[in-house]
Amino acid sequence: MTYRIPHDNHVLVLGAGELGECMLREMAVQRDAGRVASVAVLLRPESETSSDRRTRLHSALRTWRIDVVEADLVTADETTLADIFRPYTQIICCTGFVGGPGTQRKITGAVLKAGVAHYIPWQFGVDYDVVGRGSGQDVWDEQLDVRDMLRAQDKVRWTIVSTGMFTSFVLLPAFGLVDLDAGVVHALGDPDFSLTVTTPQDIGRLTALIATSRPEFDDQVVHVASDTFTYRELASTLTQELGRPFTLSCCDITQLRADLAAHPDNTMRKYRLSFARKDGVAWPVAQTFNAKAGIAVTDLAAWVREWRTGQEA
Repeated sequence: MTYRIPHDNHVLVLGAGELGECMLREMAVQRDAGRVASVAVLLRPESETSSDRRTRLHSALRTWRIDVVEADLVTADETTLADIFRPYTQIICCTGFVGGPGTQRKITGAVLKAGVAHYIPWQFGVDYDVVGRGSGQDVWDEQLDVRDMLRAQDKVRWTIVSTGMFTSFVLLPAFGLVDLDAGVVHALGDPDFSLTVTTPQDIGRLTALIATSRPEFDDQVVHVASDTFTYRELASTLTQELGRPFTLSCCDITQLRADLAAHPDNTMRKYRLSFARKDGVAWPVAQTFNAKAGIAVTDLAAWVREWRTGQEA
């Protein structure tokens, strides 16, 4: 891989949630290796009340020598954001969908108006080009809007990193993919449909390497993965790693659509329907950036073992 000249690569990471914090840590590693000149993070202005997480985060930012810029991505307009973004060479968006509809379009518009050299948007999910519009999840259509905006211009270079689902969603009770108490895996659409998952730690590390490898991945969609598996394989892995049997129960498309129709504003039901497909939400690990580069990642079995250890602690 090639690397940018360090003195002209000033990076601003938007957000410091679960993924943003991992990204910041890994970008600090790249800076210390001489591949980035500086790293800053954009955070919402502090409220009058502090939290344990905010205190811990600011302690980590001081340790990593990361500058803090304050702005509210939800309330700030595009011009204001463009003024904030303009001094930076590279913007990496880690804000997710918490800002509500239109926020990712606004951020992208501000990046284009600022004319930054390179942008990595919040696209850390499925392959939206393959999924297409009308998936059942409204925010996925906005992701396609962002791609259209980037592809319609030639001033700002961009790289999209497709990661699949965050690995933690596999066992997230609210998502309902796995019923741990009952020992049931609810296959979405078909037991032989596949999912690609990546841990936030792997996403941060791999994206940092991609970000500092310019221009190798400019104007491309780059696929990464911690693991890819079918729902049958998921049940088998949970059986093996948790030491008790897990069975399969299939939620077919008709059932998932009926569930969403009964609760049209339920975000998790939208996600369950959107993931119930054989294309766009999974890709072979062998074809990913990390596999081709020989970079070790945390597969599903290893992640489940770590999760089990944490539950037992």
